[in-house]
Amino acid sequence: MRIAAFFVACLLLAITGCAGRHGEMSMSLADSIDQMVAKAFPDPLAPGCAVLVRMDGNTIVSRGYGLANLETGELNTPETNFRLASITKQFTAAAVLRLVEQRKVALEYSMPDIFPGFPEYGAAIQVRHLLGHTSGLPDYEDLMDKSSTEQIRDAGVLAILGKQAKGDFPPGEKYAYSNSGYATLAMTVEARAEKPFADYLAEEFFVPLGMTDSVAFEDGKSVVARRAHGHRREEVGPWFRADQSTTSAVLGDGGVYTSVTGYGKWADAWFDGKVLTPAHQALAWTPGTLNDGSRTDYGFGWRVEDVDGIARVHHTGSTTGFNNCARLVPSRRLCVVILSNRNGPEPEKLARAIEELALAEQ
Repeated sequence: MRIAAFFVACLLLAITGCAGRHGEMSMSLADSIDQMVAKAFPDPLAPGCAVLVRMDGNTIVSRGYGLANLETGELNTPETNFRLASITKQFTAAAVLRLVEQRKVALEYSMPDIFPGFPEYGAAIQVRHLLGHTSGLPDYEDLMDKSSTEQIRDAGVLAILGKQAKGDFPPGEKYAYSNSGYATLAMTVEARAEKPFADYLAEEFFVPLGMTDSVAFEDGKSVVARRAHGHRREEVGPWFRADQSTTSAVLGDGGVYTSVTGYGKWADAWFDGKVLTPAHQALAWTPGTLNDGSRTDYGFGWRVEDVDGIARVHHTGSTTGFNNCARLVPSRRLCVVILSNRNGPEPEKLARAIEELALAEQ
């Protein structure tokens, strides 16, 4: 099976290498990107990745590398669905902002406004603090029962937070990346939309945008089509399946699965203003402000940076068996996304290099 997968991989490489090229400039750029990715993921019989590079509405590279499933020899392709891990946060933030547009929630709502009976320390925590990682909520992973092998879900995270007497710091005082905040935001969506978080994402975004295979995955309730399974290995030794952990069922901070093809539709929707109104899209892509007036490098669900006068938004995602990076340059309509089903290498450096190469071609 593994030998057969190798020959199929070679065939797909030849096909996609030709089909993904647009003109002389794009051919050179596509070949350069392919060489960069192949160097980082050189083994066609190991877990690998899928890569999409789109610029100005044209697909420069769209292809898979390596295997989605070691046991079956299934190949990674542009249609393979990977767990996004923390790239999910941009979907969660968009869902909350869509509810703001629908007047079902406000950025100034506090925790008790949404969850009556939540402890007093939540009274100063607003939705905007949750979105921008300035809430001060304690890390739920530090509060979990380490002896338990059961998976925790978003409601379980909220229950743990409801048992605490205080946060780690006053809201807005500083930036501290918070998975707890985004699990709480998923529960905010459920409370204010009055439907499951996964259903809201599908109805508001996945189906309208044609991302029909994308899903906030719930074991026993939904299915991931053409699923990449996570793998890991030590520095030396064989690869083995490492697809789930006790936190893998939490949706708001990392539970969405999609393909690079699906993500390309998501990126295009942002470029075209189809996800949020201009005002709320600007909020998502604007760095946050702390109580003392200083800026963070995080908007709502996106990291934000300016390099050489060009604004860029991006996010990484890392969890058991998966490592991902997605980067957008809105002014150039450039999307670079790398989704991998293995514990290394980290794709952020590679994605940045591809981004710079693509920008240099313009």
